[in-house]
Amino acid sequence: MTTRLVLASASPFRKALLENAGLSFDVEPAHIDERAVEAPLGDLNPEDVATILAEAKAQEVSERKPGAIVIGSDQTLSLDGTIHHKPANMDEARRRILALSGKTHELNSAIVLAKDGETIWRHMSVARMTMRDLDPAFVGRHLSNVGDRALFSVGAYQFEGEGIQLFERIEGDYFTIIGLPLLPLLAKLRELGAIDG
Repeated sequence: MTTRLVLASASPFRKALLENAGLSFDVEPAHIDERAVEAPLGDLNPEDVATILAEAKAQEVSERKPGAIVIGSDQTLSLDGTIHHKPANMDEARRRILALSGKTHELNSAIVLAKDGETIWRHMSVARMTMRDLDPAFVGRHLSNVGDRALFSVGAYQFEGEGIQLFERIEGDYFTIIGLPLLPLLAKLRELGAIDG
C-alpha cells in the first residue's frame, strides 16, 4: 500500500486501537483550539459538534501532510442534550461522575477522513452508557485509585480500566466508547484502497 495514513490525534487510546488493528500510520496531532471551533456553533446537537471538531482536526493536519489520508476524530459526551468536556481538575471529575450517576448518557464518536485539505468521508457512532447509582464515598475512593487518568476523558472514567465498575449497562460497541469507531473506519480505508483488504 502506498497511501500514507496519519492519525490527527494525541490520544494514546486511539493510537493503540489502530496499532492493534495492524495499521501502519503516522501520528500528527491537530493544532486547533477546540473550544474556539465550537463557540460559534450555538446549540447544534452533540453528534454534529463531534463531527465538526473531527473535521477541523482532519483538515488542519491534511493541509500539512499532502497526499496522506488523515484520520480526524472527536467525541462528545451528552447528558439530557447538554455537551460535557474533559474535566479540568479532580473536583470537576468527581462532580461529573456524580452527575452521571444513575443516569444514561451518550458518547458521540465522530470520524472524518481528509486528503489535501478536503473531507472525503464522515461517520458518527453513538454509545448509550448507563451508570449505576453511585455512593459519593465510593466515587471518592475510585478517583483516588485512578488519579489523573480521570482527566483524560469526557466522562472522567476509563471504560477500558477501573471505570468499567461504574456501569450498569451499555448499548454500543467498545470502539465507539473509546472514541474511534474502528469497524466502519477499516471498511472505508479498504474501500479507498488505503489498506489491504
